[in-house]
Amino acid sequence: MGFADQRFNVNLSILFTELPLLERPAAAATAGFTAVELWWPWVDSATPEQSELDALKKVIEDAGVRLTGLNFYAGQLPGPDRGALSVPGEESEKFRANIDVAADFARSLGCKALNALYGNRVEGVDPAEQDALALENLTLAARAADRIGAILLIEALNQPESPKCPIVSAPKAVEIVDQVNAATGLGNAKFLMDLYHLSMNGEDLPAVIDRYAAKTGHVQIADNPGRGAPGTGSLPLEKLLDHLKKAGYGGWVGLEYKPGDRPSAEAFEWLPRAAR
Repeated sequence: MGFADQRFNVNLSILFTELPLLERPAAAATAGFTAVELWWPWVDSATPEQSELDALKKVIEDAGVRLTGLNFYAGQLPGPDRGALSVPGEESEKFRANIDVAADFARSLGCKALNALYGNRVEGVDPAEQDALALENLTLAARAADRIGAILLIEALNQPESPKCPIVSAPKAVEIVDQVNAATGLGNAKFLMDLYHLSMNGEDLPAVIDRYAAKTGHVQIADNPGRGAPGTGSLPLEKLLDHLKKAGYGGWVGLEYKPGDRPSAEAFEWLPRAAR
């Protein structure tokens, strides 16, 4: 087994960001990849103009790559925000306005996974109020995902880098997954297992894999420390991905790492071109 036995896609919101958005799908294809994923690309708009959506759709299709994952609107990401759906007021309203926009864009490209980032705790707001709002919004998102035949992903971030986010462990993320599935009866909410975030939390990664592989809808990787490419840190990513495969996970593995001080096209030497 090993890296050659996995299915990798490239996250175009952290790799190839030295290029304009509309040039990134072709750059990923030139690097040998057939699939990409994205954070919500328009950080300032939950409902961009149709012409902007059409332009991105066209370059993805023209590059011959698949869009396999897309975030719902999540505020300023990268930046201070960690999602919008649990934040009362304008941010929650933006998330709701974005749900069908994101789902329809995903459907237009055959994308079957939508990631909904929870959001930070807000000073002066009862956490229980935020959690109730979050469940309402996640229920709406799960139903929209189901409408297009997709899954809804719920991701655990890491406490050191996201101290205001309450979803900073695998058990907590899976608890939310279970709540959403209980609320909708659809069963399409899944865990997004980001091995970098979980390692930053100090979690036992083999144990997390054993416990939650069956509830996992997507996996993302970066090495730790540094959030760089595999081999730049100390995480045994090849062994961990083998463990996931043996545990029954057969989905995509998203490359969500920083290329460092070099062009992104040079940050894939760890992965033989034939395995991309």
